[in-house]
Amino acid sequence: MHIISHTKVRIASVIALLVIGTPVIGQEVQTDSNTPLHLIQPAYEIPYGQVTANSVEESLSRILHYLQQNTPYQFLNKEGKPVELGQANEESLLKKGDFRIFSYEWGVTYAGMLAAGEAMDNSSYTEYALERLEFLDASYTHFSKSADKSQPDEGPIARVMHPHALDDAGALCAALIKAKDQGLNRDIRPLASHYIDFIMQDQYRFSDGTLARNRPVENTLWLDDLFMSVPALAQMGKLTGEEAYYDEAVTQVLAFAERMFNEDKGLFMHGWVLGADSYPQFHWGRANGWAFMTLVELLDVLPEQHPQRADMMDLFRKHAMGLASYQSSIGFWHQLLDRNDSYLETSATAIFTYGFAKAINKGWLDYRVFGPMTLLGWAAVDSKINDQGQVEGTCVGTGMGFDPAFYYHRPVSVYAAHGYGPALLAGAEVYQLIGSHPYEINETAVQFLENK
Repeated sequence: MHIISHTKVRIASVIALLVIGTPVIGQEVQTDSNTPLHLIQPAYEIPYGQVTANSVEESLSRILHYLQQNTPYQFLNKEGKPVELGQANEESLLKKGDFRIFSYEWGVTYAGMLAAGEAMDNSSYTEYALERLEFLDASYTHFSKSADKSQPDEGPIARVMHPHALDDAGALCAALIKAKDQGLNRDIRPLASHYIDFIMQDQYRFSDGTLARNRPVENTLWLDDLFMSVPALAQMGKLTGEEAYYDEAVTQVLAFAERMFNEDKGLFMHGWVLGADSYPQFHWGRANGWAFMTLVELLDVLPEQHPQRADMMDLFRKHAMGLASYQSSIGFWHQLLDRNDSYLETSATAIFTYGFAKAINKGWLDYRVFGPMTLLGWAAVDSKINDQGQVEGTCVGTGMGFDPAFYYHRPVSVYAAHGYGPALLAGAEVYQLIGSHPYEINETAVQFLENK
């Protein structure tokens, strides 16, 4: 959907009459009596009100091309020569590219590729995900025949065969199930069940069943773990029709929220330690992004009749309102959301943009009031997709901390894999948003029109 043409003409005619800055000699000074001052064009740092279907498609195509060229899926022997899957063994290696294709970050990227392919009706994105997820599933099947349970850290896909943490299981499991819906021609149940069994049975928990960690501090909650578990559980509920998976997903959200959601700010804290009475709260951007995405992914498949769906929607909307209040003037969110002197970070911005856009598309949030800030968020993300298709400004992997220096000084890198999936997801939903909800520039502000 493009910006309404008659509005462009109107704005262009006004711009032609206005001179921004000091008038040149001989020109009339702009005053309230000779100029519609409210229509003077602001000097935006990020392009404002210029999001079109074509521009979104072009930006996502750069990401696709870059990742197609730099994420191979192939086994090599110990001499570095290619081998067929049937000849791969524990001494084989995965061919290296710029990213690890069986990581949780790449689980998000596969989901983003599937979403982009569906939104834009472009099979190139879908095929990217299906090819690599088929390779993942086939590799699991192959190595399952000879896996040595006593030596879990050997082999090229050791963390697939023997997950150590929720990071190793949840995001890939969710993407695998989504891929099945979009044409993955394999029986994914064994691998999906393998991942879910780790989440349900092997991951450490508190005595009340809350998924927890014992590193680097014993008995801790990391907000990130909501995303590393709940969407996979929800997708498994959809795949199998078993209510127990939905119930477990909701239980985990409520357990984390009770301990970590700040009702006054509408934000989650990043870390929580069992037995501590009070906390310096650090509202890390990407962790809040994982929580926001968790709620979006859960609500997307949670049955309408589920007894706690209303509770999940209420928490989502509270979080949405909190996040909306911390967006910066140029569309980004900060590394620490409530600390404006922390840097502007891309991956969190992309996740929030995705969440807001999808919520509008699903009818959970009003497009007229949340649409403009969503386009502003996408414009910010888009400004960080460089000519090569790399996503700039993404914070590298980050553990839990309890001091500000840790968060303020985390490096950023185009090789921080966390930026790619969220950018694809955000672009896919924004593409659909502007296709179904027309907008225009009215008195220099983005305004969404009433649906016809």
